Amino acid sequence: MILSAILLFLADLGGGEILVVLTAVLLLFGADKLPGMARSAGRGLRSFNDAKNEIQNELERSIKDIKKPE
Repeated sequence: MILSAILLFLADLGGGEILVVLTAVLLLFGADKLPGMARSAGRGLRSFNDAKNEIQNELERSIKDIKKPE
């Protein structure tokens, strides 16, 4: 629910607004911490996608097993 609200918020942002948000993040955290934060966010997103794909594949295998004629 929270993720969908965040995504809806980001979908409404224009180029100038995104630039303001990125500038605020740069000022809050500093240029030296941004690469580490981006790396961590990338790892987290990768982990989330791997888990999502694993669950999706397991569901598809289960559906195929149910539909198999005996």
